[in-house]
Amino acid sequence: MRRTRILTAALALAAGLLVGSPSALAAGSSPKVKLAADTYTWKNARIDGGGFVPGIVFNRSEKNLAYARTDIGGAYRWQESTKTWTPLLDSVGWDQWGHTGVVSLASDSVDPNKVYAAVGTYTNSWDPTNGAVLRSSDRGADWQKTDLPFKLGGNMPGRGMGERLAIDPNKDSVLYLGAPSGKGLWRSTDSGVTWSQVASFPNVGNYVQDPSDTSGYASDNQGIVWVTFDESTGTSGTATRTIYVGVADKDNAVYRSTDAGATWSRLAGQPTGYLAHKGVLDAKNGYLYLAYSDKGGPYDGGKGQLWRYATATGTWTDISPVAEADTSYGFSGLTVDRQHPGTVMATAYSSWWPDTQIFRSTDSGGTWTKAWDYTSYPGRSNRYTIDVSSSPWLTFDAHPSPPEQAPKLGWMTESLEIDPFNSDRMMYGTGATLYGTENLTRWDSGGQFTVKPMVQGLEETAVNDLASPPSGDAQLFSALGDIGGFRHTDLTKVPSMMFTSPTFTTTTGLDFAETDPNTVVRVGNLDSGPHIAFSTDNGAHWFAGTDPSGVSGGGTVAAASDGSRFVWSPAGTGVQYTTGFGTSWAASSGIPAGATVEADRVDAKTFYGFKSGKFYVSSDGGATFTASPATGLPSGDSVRFKALPGAKGDVWLAGGALDGAYGLWHSTDGGASFTQLPGVERADTIGFGKAATGASYQTLYTSAKIGGIRGIFRSTDKGATWTRVNDDAHQWGWTGAAITGDPRVYGRVYVSTDGRGVIYGDTSDTGGGGDNGGGGGTDPTPSAACTVIYKITNQWSGGFQADVQLTNTGSSAWSGWSLGWTFADGQKITQLWNAERTQSGAAVTVRNVSWNGTVAAGSSVGFGFTGSWSGSNTKPASFKLGDRICTVA
Repeated sequence: MRRTRILTAALALAAGLLVGSPSALAAGSSPKVKLAADTYTWKNARIDGGGFVPGIVFNRSEKNLAYARTDIGGAYRWQESTKTWTPLLDSVGWDQWGHTGVVSLASDSVDPNKVYAAVGTYTNSWDPTNGAVLRSSDRGADWQKTDLPFKLGGNMPGRGMGERLAIDPNKDSVLYLGAPSGKGLWRSTDSGVTWSQVASFPNVGNYVQDPSDTSGYASDNQGIVWVTFDESTGTSGTATRTIYVGVADKDNAVYRSTDAGATWSRLAGQPTGYLAHKGVLDAKNGYLYLAYSDKGGPYDGGKGQLWRYATATGTWTDISPVAEADTSYGFSGLTVDRQHPGTVMATAYSSWWPDTQIFRSTDSGGTWTKAWDYTSYPGRSNRYTIDVSSSPWLTFDAHPSPPEQAPKLGWMTESLEIDPFNSDRMMYGTGATLYGTENLTRWDSGGQFTVKPMVQGLEETAVNDLASPPSGDAQLFSALGDIGGFRHTDLTKVPSMMFTSPTFTTTTGLDFAETDPNTVVRVGNLDSGPHIAFSTDNGAHWFAGTDPSGVSGGGTVAAASDGSRFVWSPAGTGVQYTTGFGTSWAASSGIPAGATVEADRVDAKTFYGFKSGKFYVSSDGGATFTASPATGLPSGDSVRFKALPGAKGDVWLAGGALDGAYGLWHSTDGGASFTQLPGVERADTIGFGKAATGASYQTLYTSAKIGGIRGIFRSTDKGATWTRVNDDAHQWGWTGAAITGDPRVYGRVYVSTDGRGVIYGDTSDTGGGGDNGGGGGTDPTPSAACTVIYKITNQWSGGFQADVQLTNTGSSAWSGWSLGWTFADGQKITQLWNAERTQSGAAVTVRNVSWNGTVAAGSSVGFGFTGSWSGSNTKPASFKLGDRICTVA
């Protein structure tokens, strides 16, 4: 499922990012750009999960410190106080979108403030950058980066094996990284700052999923897949002597060094014919446990075994919980209870039907019990209960026959970890969520343990399309990869179910009738069944349409402004049109197959299309299209366009590629002609939202490069001036699939991501004062009234993160500001963004930077920082703007 969707996204990225040089801008004066002058609050429209979690890492020396990695959606840190996950890689920008794929994580047991991430999404040409190792000394709040001379594959085959990145538990300045693509084993001796290949390591791996794949995706050598230290062979401050390394080689899967990595040898007597997905060491009892599969995963795997290696004697023991002949899956998830090391657990990661399986042993693999077993087939008895009330869509609206159950215990279960400080807590990742339990030991006493989603805050969907209707209960419709999409009536709550009847694996496009938002249409991919669905009650319920002959995929779709007809451009056949709800279709003429289609938002018979540099217009409900005479548009198909609600023929078009035309165009004559907006160097999406107070035109939103800066931009004056509304801490990698404003809430913008779900932002400028750059303003004076909100957003041992919002409650604008306070407990700011700082002792002064000095009356400006503390972390009692004491809210 995920592979198909992500490959499509990668090809779209490549089309827009990888070639040529910027096109010349149209003549004219550049628009005025204010960068991040408006303070936005960013959140996710809650879905909770939605994608594959291939890795979970608990710190071995500090309780409740845990991390999760995703294949395309970044890394997260567990927040015990709220039982939620905090995203750590939202600062990854457009040009390095590949660094949102995390191939491995490592948490330092010597200094728990330190965490490392090996990042990179693809090892083939789709990813424009090499991989990197990110390092943080404040638990992922801030990162430093070392670029690598090769690519990493967070979303490649084999991504559930690992961990490939490991820290020496005795000398934490030493790290190892296993590389794919034949690049071997790498080592750092300076805490991840520099890296060099371990020349003495003898095997770079040889396993590939599919040697015939010419794209390089399935034919890449999966390489070095895990590194495990035997901490008992070292002392604090000296390098650990014994290190085990797993290699993607079925005949030579495990190697060992007994001299701190100087020399290496193949572990004698090891099993052959399998890949070692995991190698987990119980140093107390002297056992290395290994989970084997005949394939690299995360989807495939038909046979598997579990083995135990006695590190003192070299004895190998097959501890498989079932005979190899009885497996139809491989093993991958593997964990040891650090409180009771004789307790071992493993997963049958590729057991798709009827369910995944989890195995548990309390005697070092001598005997095993299962999470579920058959009673009298097809009946089954579960050692667990599963409660998905917090994420009810995890049932997938399925009503299976036994022995299948809904919800399933999982699939793609390659990560499984018992909390090293709490034998009752276990977490494991699936292809759709992260599950956990907090009463695991009931397994051993004959009771049932409770499985629940432990995923709030971790959002991992790729977004293909977004729509926000002007009326009705729905606030937002989303078209998503893998799990179809959702109707949000409350952005802060998880919807009860994805779109159903039919349930697409991936929704590729959707639309609603502008003057009748109860009428909604969506199209998508489905292995067997219709590819289009309709709703007449604002997306609450759906019914399937009928496919015309030859349809193989969803494509794009457009609803007439009054809902009377539809135009559909599916994969597999040409553009089609229908009146009513798609019981029969007719081929449109004059427009090529594969064109993107949209509807005019006023005239019910006018539709538009775009393909390969040409714009097309239909005035007869989609029956016939005529090519527009407009020239100078992007020649490729990395283009998105929309018609403005309330104005016939008002069309905006964004897109292009670096080797040709690339930018933002506007037409007021139904696409007969287009004018390129000057100064918008590159634009990839366009959307509309509620107009600002006093503005006569709807607010524009775009993911673009303007004024030399990549970001999310807003304009309240038809693109004459722009405000960047995100900041460097909130970039989310690639945001080029879709964007829309909210027609009912000024300033609210919904942003698509390729792995971080649906992001939405709300402005502090609730009145909508416009984006005209502000007035002349005055300097803050003793009479300048102000209010401060100081909020600690995250705190850990020795460190914290805070946001500060400063509001001008006076009657005139500021043209520059300086805010001062004194820390009561001697806290120190370590890094600050969206402002400049000086600190002398406990006294702090924060000043505006060039782009956020102007603050209109009634408006706010914000900045954030990370800091250190010891003893206490009391909030400052008072703040001064110049000589004036601000109100503390």
